[in-house]
Amino acid sequence: VQLVESGGGLVQAGGSLRLACKTSGFIFDAYAIGWFRQPTGKEREGVSCISPGDGGTYYVDSVKGRFTISADNAKNTVYLQMDSLQPDDTAVYYCAADYSYCPDYKLGPYDYWGQGTQVTVSS
Repeated sequence: VQLVESGGGLVQAGGSLRLACKTSGFIFDAYAIGWFRQPTGKEREGVSCISPGDGGTYYVDSVKGRFTISADNAKNTVYLQMDSLQPDDTAVYYCAADYSYCPDYKLGPYDYWGQGTQVTVSS
């Protein structure tokens, strides 16, 4: 199982970034794929997840209306479109996979993790 994140970078407040999570080694549409983030010196927190099998999604309240998760089943890739970014969104962003259904399981413990990508939002 492999998950590889890309798309992080430095952006000004109010800007946008799109993260990608390229996966391999498992049945993509049978898993929940989640995005998590960890600010420096803080605990890791869940952001959003999707079940590519039927497109079911979940978002934490702090990103609702600003972030959009999507999946390209042909490419086994999940995206996180992040708009209206704020300095509080600065963190290392990780994608993860779990053999579960996102809208029910949400952001509980996930089994497989990527290496992370840094997102920095300047004020």
